[in-house]
Amino acid sequence: MKRLLSFCLVLSLSVSGAVQLWAADAPDQIPLWSEGAPGSVERMNEPEKWEGTNLSNVHHPSITPYLPAEGKSTGTAILIAPGGGHQKLCLGHEGDSLGEWFAKHGIAAFVMRYRLCREPNSPYTLEGDAMDDTRRAIRMVRANAEAWKIDPQRIGIVGFSAGGELAAYAAMHPEEGDPQSDDPIERVSSRPDFQGLIYPGKSSTFTVESGMPPAFIAFGFHDRDDISIGMAQVYLQYKQAEVPCEMHVYSNAGHGFGFRPDSTNAAGDWPQRMCDWLVDTKLLAKKSKP
Repeated sequence: MKRLLSFCLVLSLSVSGAVQLWAADAPDQIPLWSEGAPGSVERMNEPEKWEGTNLSNVHHPSITPYLPAEGKSTGTAILIAPGGGHQKLCLGHEGDSLGEWFAKHGIAAFVMRYRLCREPNSPYTLEGDAMDDTRRAIRMVRANAEAWKIDPQRIGIVGFSAGGELAAYAAMHPEEGDPQSDDPIERVSSRPDFQGLIYPGKSSTFTVESGMPPAFIAFGFHDRDDISIGMAQVYLQYKQAEVPCEMHVYSNAGHGFGFRPDSTNAAGDWPQRMCDWLVDTKLLAKKSKP
């Protein structure tokens, strides 16, 4: 029994240490509001909480940039909104590893840490705080486009599950910039130039209008009906509104396949399919080998 307990303790410490090293290796976070997000200033200095590669207790929303190597940028940028049911952020398979992959393929990627509206006793809302974070993140990328070697008209968002809701709402309800604002970030638009909806929730709340940003959709055949059937219906809305849209249904996948660099199944290759779609849609230059 003592040996078993000792082994479990060592294993626990090893996993904890690996997570800390993994987090430490990530690029620096950039706060979306340097002085604290509206409604969260009093809690902005609370430490975030890790459980494995999942993060919670976010009160100082931020983006983590993954930029292509010098001379490798295509000018396209993607904001990544991880999922986690608005209770946590799954930064492992729906965040940082994908950011690294995009950067290696010449796409500037920014992993968003947004406020969570379904944590116990959370004061936040999806349509308010989480969407404020999302719009602010898009604006921050666009406002810094020159410094980050980004085309300000080729900035998109990709979201997983709960993050897919934010991606869809960002395209559905963009806000124009305020040219009179004292904050240069608020002077630019929050409209994404394209959207990637990866097994998003709340598909019944999605609406489509002519002129919306083109969409890339991916989900598993074995996902919940509200996602698998719901997103098929959303695709038809895009078709009817004549908004360019591509949909991939992976017959052997369920919910949460995300992105894992060592994946060997078809669903694991969806980022490459999205890049192919972006090239076809004239939103990404022909990629060079990483």
